[in-house]
Amino acid sequence: MVNTAVLVSGGGTNLQALLDAQAAGSLPHVQIKLVVASNPNAYALQRAAAAGVETAVCSARDYDTPAARDEALCRLLQNHGIGLVVLAGYLSMIGPKVLAAYPDKIVNIHPSLIPSFCGAGYYGLRVHEAALAKGVKITGATVHLVNENYDEGRILAQKAVAVQDGDTPETLQRRVMEQAEWIILPQAVEALAQQLEQT
Repeated sequence: MVNTAVLVSGGGTNLQALLDAQAAGSLPHVQIKLVVASNPNAYALQRAAAAGVETAVCSARDYDTPAARDEALCRLLQNHGIGLVVLAGYLSMIGPKVLAAYPDKIVNIHPSLIPSFCGAGYYGLRVHEAALAKGVKITGATVHLVNENYDEGRILAQKAVAVQDGDTPETLQRRVMEQAEWIILPQAVEALAQQLEQT
């Protein structure tokens, strides 16, 4: 099994989907070993603790520079023997040291069908607000590898979700999570872990 760290910033619904998949036996090649939050008040930390997963906080405010934080996060991951990193609602940029240490081993879930509604500034409800403002009929979620640019890494999985009349950003966000994010994130993480075990 591949020791996996999940990086979070908020409520941790995608983390919960991974924890539930692990508990159900759907992640046979994945061992969620560490949850790291950029925000010490992230509810995701409580989800991790309830599942018996070790937690840590790596907040920008605790470091003088982004490079110092990047160094600390890299050391934290390596000290726990992490082989795969999952960004699940993680709102901080991954620094060059972590990227170099984990080439093609960092994945992110984004709540749109990339290349639509992605890049800097597109996160959380903002993505769904933009989709509704544009009037698209189909949206969805994307799991992709992480590189030095927001939402530009190679796509691993996508799932479409219909936009319904009368949708608000909140109702659309919920449907995208339930019908896409919580399904494709565990699947993509398991597939990547299986590949990593074989190399």
